[in-house]
Amino acid sequence: MPTNLRLGLYYCAIFIGTGASLPYMPVWFRAQGLSGAEIGIILAAPSLARIVISPMAAVWADGFRLRRTPLVILGTVAALAYGVVGLVHGFTAWLLAWTIGMAMLGTLPSLADVMGLRLSRREGFSYPFARGLGSIAFIVGNLAVGALLAVVTPDLVLFWTISAAALAAIFAGVLLPPEPVHEGGEAPPRTSRWRGLSDLLRNRLFMLAVVGAGVIQASHGFYYAFSALLWRRQEIGEAWIGALWAIGVILEVAFMWFAEGWRRRVRPEVMVAIGGVAALIRWSALAFSPPLWLLFPLQGLHSLSFTATFLGSLALIERYAPPHTASAAQTISSSLAGGLFIGLATLGSGPLFDAFGPFGYLGMTVMTLIGMAVIGLVIRETGRGNLSNSS
Repeated sequence: MPTNLRLGLYYCAIFIGTGASLPYMPVWFRAQGLSGAEIGIILAAPSLARIVISPMAAVWADGFRLRRTPLVILGTVAALAYGVVGLVHGFTAWLLAWTIGMAMLGTLPSLADVMGLRLSRREGFSYPFARGLGSIAFIVGNLAVGALLAVVTPDLVLFWTISAAALAAIFAGVLLPPEPVHEGGEAPPRTSRWRGLSDLLRNRLFMLAVVGAGVIQASHGFYYAFSALLWRRQEIGEAWIGALWAIGVILEVAFMWFAEGWRRRVRPEVMVAIGGVAALIRWSALAFSPPLWLLFPLQGLHSLSFTATFLGSLALIERYAPPHTASAAQTISSSLAGGLFIGLATLGSGPLFDAFGPFGYLGMTVMTLIGMAVIGLVIRETGRGNLSNSS
């Protein structure tokens, strides 16, 4: 099997689960009687935990001989933790179990990205193609669970999430190639790996790029946590909610697969800024509960607000991080964008939802403006107005 297909199927195993859990676990927690603020805390906790877990995971993962080994372990722990969510009861127990499961699963994509980017450079295949297959799986999970929730209980979401995490662990072991962590030698001592992490944290341009892109990505926090509940309030059916999520991801895949030439011509920091502009339009419009017909083009902006920002951030990380710190660089980015920033956004989203309903999206508009201001500093320092990628 070609390497890009092996990698793509592994991404499928990860994202077919998040396609269900991301929009619909709030529905499950709501069905257990939790308030918006409590749901916000549960959803934010894994992201905040990843501030510590992701950098530690990078150093830990770089101590193995093969890159796939820690992926098997993390996927297995995630599946077990999700299983505990279904066995326990109460806010505190759900908080602990869900935090462990999501923190483990959330570390997988960044570690897989390190492998995928390295293999794509060496073998000459398109990394966005493999990542795009994962996005298609996200759509499948999203549409399937959205449709099934019209006739079954929200428990389906939890069972789906457990199964997908177990599948990710299995696929990591049987599909991913035996890619060594360190070419031609043993892993460096743990102290050296921690030193590489410290050097990245002192790299000004690297940190500005990671923070700017991360804040824009994290502005999706309110959307991820409460869009399904808000659309239900508008009496939009589950199938339509699934379709709304799907159209955004379909265009995300189209961007990854068919905008490669444009992406290579545009400086990555400019691409991140374009994603920020799309996010500003999207959140500002969603705050006013637009009708169903208008929601579809707004959801189409996901191809820029998320995808352009994400791909731009990957390119920025590769530009400013030395090759021997690749795992640490990707996990620092992940722990900020998918950890600290989105954790704070999600934590604040619960009270915003309870107090202001859809106008809580305006908080994400403010967050996007902050991220764009930071990216503006990167653009200024790397050559204002030069829109062509010098590479």
